[in-house]
Amino acid sequence: MDDYDKLTPEERTVRDKIDKEREEQEQKALPYTWRQELGDVDITVPIPKGTRAKQLNVVMKQNKFTLGLKGEEPIMDGELCKAIKVDDSTWTVEDQEVVLIHLEKVNQQEWWENVLKHHPKIDTRKIEPENSKLSDLDGETRGMVEKMMFDNQQKQMGKPSSDELKKLEALERFKSQHPELDFSNAKVT
Repeated sequence: MDDYDKLTPEERTVRDKIDKEREEQEQKALPYTWRQELGDVDITVPIPKGTRAKQLNVVMKQNKFTLGLKGEEPIMDGELCKAIKVDDSTWTVEDQEVVLIHLEKVNQQEWWENVLKHHPKIDTRKIEPENSKLSDLDGETRGMVEKMMFDNQQKQMGKPSSDELKKLEALERFKSQHPELDFSNAKVT
């Protein structure tokens, strides 16, 4: 990838296509499928039909994960790509033919290249996250995003930003409290 920046746009398109096909083939060869959001990873592992939870050996630690049928070679076994919050991570058997695993990331601000370190990596620079909804955000972040959206709309309409509106309101309050003063040359900065 070091020489990627030196490629022409056409060469990059060809390289991206080849890399994407290779990545897809590597991921299809894994004994599971997975997807991720910034905060978590969801894994789906097919198991023999009729398998019950008590027939499985599942070990979930902060940096290690093992899943398999008791007495057999594990389906998944190794060091996790990144640390997880064990108490917030879960697994369940669905329809006695698939294990659904939900891993909560410790660092919820980075993409994983793979689930287990020894498995093929994906190019995290090519991840296109789904648009999140404002309702998904915590209160402080939501307020900041809403303020930025409001300020952007105001700017597009040639109107003052929220900070400028606050300054104008403060000036109007001061004017009403001090009618004896001349504010004809006052500027808000």
